[in-house]
Amino acid sequence: MRLERDFYTQPAMKVAKDLLGTFVVRDWRKKQIIGKIVETEVYPTVKDKASHAYLGKRTKRNQAEYLIGGHIYIYLVYGMYWQFNISTGPAEEPECVLIRALESEGSTNGPGKLCSYLKFNKSLYAEDLTVSKRIWLEPRKEKIGPIVSAKRIGIDYAGPYWADKKWRFYLKNNDFVSKI
Repeated sequence: MRLERDFYTQPAMKVAKDLLGTFVVRDWRKKQIIGKIVETEVYPTVKDKASHAYLGKRTKRNQAEYLIGGHIYIYLVYGMYWQFNISTGPAEEPECVLIRALESEGSTNGPGKLCSYLKFNKSLYAEDLTVSKRIWLEPRKEKIGPIVSAKRIGIDYAGPYWADKKWRFYLKNNDFVSKI
């Protein structure tokens, strides 16, 4: 069973918290790679100076942010690290959630490591998680512990107002959360 469209079309802030404890399932070369989401980060508004869609900016790179919730927005940072984001909300209203860490068998405590573990590449850009045969998210199988709210990582360029927002969420005391 996979998460359906109505899950993703909710506001990014709610989706980011509700994703904690869900499972990413990636079909790759006839095997499944699975990890539990333990850390997310939110980019919920075009007013957010850290958002790639700040002030409604629309480019070839960020087009997937404008898709209806449930699509993958993947991009490279520093020319070498993929970042796995999921669009949320209605179409044409760019919001997304960055998946920062997974609890898994591999090293996944950070967005770049997570994408390497999941064998991500540009071919997953705009992939629809609600129908994809290559990747999807499954609901929680267990109750999760307390959720911590903290500052987002690596967005000082957005200024203190936006950089200080506690829009990063993670499972308390989880060993797989990003190391700062």
